[in-house]
Amino acid sequence: MRTNAATGRHATTRRRFLRTSVAAGALVGAGGIAGAQSQPTEIRLGGEIGGWQGRKPESIADESNPTLQLDAGVDYRITWKNIDGQGHNIALLDGKGEVLKRTEVMNEQGATQTIEFTAREEMAEYICEPHRSSMHGSIAFGEETATQTTTESGDGGSSYFGDGPTVRTETVTEGTLTAPLDFGVPPGESGRYFIVDRIGQVYAHESGSLNEEPFIDVSDKLTEITGEMGLLGMAFHPNYGENGKFYLRYSAPSREGTPDEFSHTEVLSEFEASEDGSTGNVDSERTILEIPSPYDTHNAGAIVFGPDDGYLYVAMGDGGGAHDTDLGHVSDWYDRNEGGNGQDVTENLLGSILRIDVDSQEGDKAYGIPDDNPLVGEDGLNEQFAWGFRNPWRMGFSDGKLFTSDVGQNGFEEIDIVEKDKNYGWNVREGTHCFKPGPEGSRNPPENCPSKLPSDVRGGERLIDPVIEYPHSADGQGVGSAAMGGYLYQRDDIPDLQGDYVFGDFRKSKETETPTGSLLAATPAEDDGLWDVAELSVENTDSGFVGGYILAMGRDNDDRLYVLTTANPGSEATGAVHRIVPPQSQDATATGNVTAPNGSATTSNATAATNTTAAGTTGIGGRTDATPSSTDGTNARTATEGTQAGGEGGVSAGTSSDSGPGFGVLAALSGLTIGAARLLSGRKE
Repeated sequence: MRTNAATGRHATTRRRFLRTSVAAGALVGAGGIAGAQSQPTEIRLGGEIGGWQGRKPESIADESNPTLQLDAGVDYRITWKNIDGQGHNIALLDGKGEVLKRTEVMNEQGATQTIEFTAREEMAEYICEPHRSSMHGSIAFGEETATQTTTESGDGGSSYFGDGPTVRTETVTEGTLTAPLDFGVPPGESGRYFIVDRIGQVYAHESGSLNEEPFIDVSDKLTEITGEMGLLGMAFHPNYGENGKFYLRYSAPSREGTPDEFSHTEVLSEFEASEDGSTGNVDSERTILEIPSPYDTHNAGAIVFGPDDGYLYVAMGDGGGAHDTDLGHVSDWYDRNEGGNGQDVTENLLGSILRIDVDSQEGDKAYGIPDDNPLVGEDGLNEQFAWGFRNPWRMGFSDGKLFTSDVGQNGFEEIDIVEKDKNYGWNVREGTHCFKPGPEGSRNPPENCPSKLPSDVRGGERLIDPVIEYPHSADGQGVGSAAMGGYLYQRDDIPDLQGDYVFGDFRKSKETETPTGSLLAATPAEDDGLWDVAELSVENTDSGFVGGYILAMGRDNDDRLYVLTTANPGSEATGAVHRIVPPQSQDATATGNVTAPNGSATTSNATAATNTTAAGTTGIGGRTDATPSSTDGTNARTATEGTQAGGEGGVSAGTSSDSGPGFGVLAALSGLTIGAARLLSGRKE
């Protein structure tokens, strides 16, 4: 990344626009009335296994496990409603985890309970004791945390990060999608791409607009969408042009073999397109993987084909809940922290990146195991490729490297370069920092923790640090809440970005008046250290932010980058897809948006000639073939008449100068009926 020589590389000025707000995933108001009261301040919550749900006051409405901002000496009344009919209670704990006050367990769906108390500063958390790992929120006191700042890009403000280049965004489509999570194109195609909507549909975008009818609709196969469940990922087979096969990751109702107390089953399935490639055949489904999931969070969901090996890489979260402990979380080698799935490779496939061969079958499995998978012939499950992850919601190949953004819990976001047989640290570490479960551990993490495993556990393997890391807040400022994995920028139309890793973050703060999804860019380090990160400013928005909550990033076969957003993570159709283009202030390019009659936005491009080439094309995760399946574009499965405005190509999960573009996306989403604050919290406690 480059900056003006007069200001220096990645300017780090800290001019801020102060406002009463909180860092994403941090504290929210819960009354805040000091002094005498005739009646207790009312707080209302909904209770379900997936987490406490904020109801009242408005500042915590629709928050999952909201932090309650209290004033010492003030009387409060918490009234909560049993949403799911499971056995719950509410208990107030101090910083040592000792119960200060509790209610009895009740399991009548729709019933309510009340707990009244005078706030005392030793109060640290509130929990449901039968489900303490997932129904677990913090209590905080004082104005210091209640009046944090958030970043305002544009006039008068600058980022916690260094100030990066200015870009523009062009809206490609809006008005139909709810929560777009994935974006791709089959190998060998141009002129159309596909957008995955979390509620169960995949839409094709061609001839400058989004088709009214979905390419495929699997909503009937989904379980009720709460937490981070839904239709989560899509990948086209490298030989899609010949076989028409594509793959979907989705959250299904519990299937055979899933324990009764678990939330649902995560499914990976193969489908086939029609002969003319216009639709996907729902009835062609062949189930590849079924993985029981204990909670409705930390499902990850990305699936990508390797650009060189043609194998399918599958991202699995640690199973949900907090800390990688409790229901469905196994014990591991690290005695200090209870759990967890991230460090286990023998009992389940959670907390890992898997690699499988969908073109073969082994025994009773619907897939084969690559011979060079690291645990073949060793102690562990053969599907494992890398492990030590919390919630690697999305991933993608760039320049031959597999990048994944692993959503953090309380303190830090990270992006990793994933390599075979490597351990990425969760839940021993969160990013480069030591991790300890519980609210006290979050406030005061250990200063020291292992950098490698004991010598008698997998040979004492080393814990691998991320290449990018940033905090949720710093110096009272909201920084970010969930990293959206992206790509190395390999076009020359924005010279200041060339060679940088461009990615996003869901939002800076949950109490800003408008969504604060932010675009970031990281310059690869010359050594093994962390990469330098700067924040991009979006020229054509008032705030300098994208103008929505960022759910995903995409890349087409011409190496253009896209941002997938929503303005409202509820059931409203406010999802949109935007293309990143050079700013108008850059002499080489002038761009603009033209709104089509159907309300979708297409691109009016006045771009000067750029030297942009793609050495090959891949699908989502697809590998490059030197010769496309149909060089004249007439193959029945790959042909699409017409080129979209602006020359959009497709998107893939692999990006490199010799293997075509890549694709990586992440959005740890909330239930569609639950508000934005829950969208990417990943149940941060």
